[in-house]
Amino acid sequence: MKGKILLGLFALPFFGVGVWMLWSISSNCLEAWQMRDWQPVPAQLLNAGYESHSGDDSTTYEAYASYTYVYGGRDYSGERVSLSRGADNIGDYQADTGRRLRTALTQNRPITVFVNPDAPHESIIDPQLRWGLLGFKSIFLLVFGGFGLGMLIVAMRRARSNPDAPVFQSAPWLQNPAWQGTPIRSNSKLTMWGAWGFALFWNLVSAPLPFVLYGEVVEKQNYVALAGLLFPIVGIGLLVWALRRTYEWRRFGVTPLALDPFPGSIGGHVGGRIDTRLPYDSSQRFILTLSSLRSYVTGTGKNRRRTERVLWQDQIVAHTEMGPTGTRVMFRFDVPDGLKESEAQPVNEDYTLWRLNLQAELPGTDINRDFEIPVYATASSSADISNAHSGAAETVQDKVYDEAVRKLARISNDGLGKTLAFPMGQHFFSNCVAILVGGIFAAAGAFIFLHEEQRLFGSIFGGVGGLILIAGLYMMFKSLTVVQRGDEIISTRRWLGIPLKRKTLRRSQFVRFEKSSNMQTSSGTQHVRYYTISGVDRQGEPVALGEGYKGELEAKAGIRFLSRELGLHEPRSTTDARADDAPSRFELNKELFVRRSASAK
Repeated sequence: MKGKILLGLFALPFFGVGVWMLWSISSNCLEAWQMRDWQPVPAQLLNAGYESHSGDDSTTYEAYASYTYVYGGRDYSGERVSLSRGADNIGDYQADTGRRLRTALTQNRPITVFVNPDAPHESIIDPQLRWGLLGFKSIFLLVFGGFGLGMLIVAMRRARSNPDAPVFQSAPWLQNPAWQGTPIRSNSKLTMWGAWGFALFWNLVSAPLPFVLYGEVVEKQNYVALAGLLFPIVGIGLLVWALRRTYEWRRFGVTPLALDPFPGSIGGHVGGRIDTRLPYDSSQRFILTLSSLRSYVTGTGKNRRRTERVLWQDQIVAHTEMGPTGTRVMFRFDVPDGLKESEAQPVNEDYTLWRLNLQAELPGTDINRDFEIPVYATASSSADISNAHSGAAETVQDKVYDEAVRKLARISNDGLGKTLAFPMGQHFFSNCVAILVGGIFAAAGAFIFLHEEQRLFGSIFGGVGGLILIAGLYMMFKSLTVVQRGDEIISTRRWLGIPLKRKTLRRSQFVRFEKSSNMQTSSGTQHVRYYTISGVDRQGEPVALGEGYKGELEAKAGIRFLSRELGLHEPRSTTDARADDAPSRFELNKELFVRRSASAK
């Protein structure tokens, strides 16, 4: 209840701004409609011009005038200039109108005013609507009012639940209305509407920019302002994204997920089936990614934003078969003990969630669905998802990822040994974005520092942009070359072909492979870890042997690839020890059965 009240109080100011703007737009339109029959009458100016009002970060202007006129044989006076009252800086209307009226006053020329025939004391110089001002107010109406109304609806609909209730003590996932049982729906429809909301918000905010930039560039020769065109260009891209999400939703519709067991189990299985409308094709591959994520807030004030970080992740190629509506996707993950549970109703800004992602590359539009699912430490196993249905055959999965890792490295053999080259340009798109964003920020910071003489702000703005630019350039143009000559494996890190670091690993000293993740990319709700594979010698010194492996299964395929190509094999004592220490699947299932039986009693 407290959370609903706080959310409602947070939403009220935004909703209030929207209501105020709605009243302002409506009153202007109503007045313009009522003035359509007002009579034009000549008037004589007594005073005219415009005033400027300077604030902390902008200057507004307001045209003013006083005049006299004769209507029906009687003298009247008026002061109203336009429909909008007060000062603004939307275009040059106020300043231009003030200058025009002042010129007429100086030259002692009469002007035309419009008089209400039913109330001759009411008059106005310009009864026309200012569409630019109405558009600006509409942005506040839609953005602030829409956001506030949406938050109020969420607050009113927010589920009431007492976490101390007995039913929630034994089944905490029931606090979430979406987790009352199967099926669980994806967030695709919500994402589609979110894409449209964000695209419309962005385009509404940036819509006036081309008109403002025209005056800045053409009239004032301020060519730096052309950078502002990036905003409407991004807006077009967001509209394309929203259209693609809409097409994806209309093509695939609802893809219900039935978990088995329900909820998903830490220390057991996260499994189930997803029914799609796609015609069954035995050659079609569906990739499922299960992620445990930490969601938290970074920054303060205007810089606050929600961030997600991968805590644990696994990926499989799913088993498919014919279903009631088309293709049925079946899967099962083995989830280790010790991971954090889902939080059905987060009580603070730092919480854990579990997300299942379904992807498949298809002609036209790819399928890409996310499901936020309950996963708790119940140590339960699937009742209906057998080993045969838990995923595609191991040979099929290995083939898919072996093909992927072979594309990462160029292999050459000169008769003396073998060379694996991991070239520049990996993660091309994300690095291009970093370079573009960093370059714009750095250039803007330099301009502010040099031309606007805002030393501190320009230094911070440009410094952050410079760091992003440098990081993007490094990631874009770095490369790794691994050369095997006899017993030696030489790993060389380069940037733009210039050697930066070189390390040597002797095959006779090799102990094990080690994978490490030093890069994670995020796109919406999807998070991908990229791995570097190193070889560790008997002194514990790691030597990078491969990089750019996307996800856990690709990293494992990378280890198989490097072991085969470089002739590296872990000593038998190490692998045997691992095999001896690892319980068999039979023992795991037996232990799970015993634990479930005990909990049932």
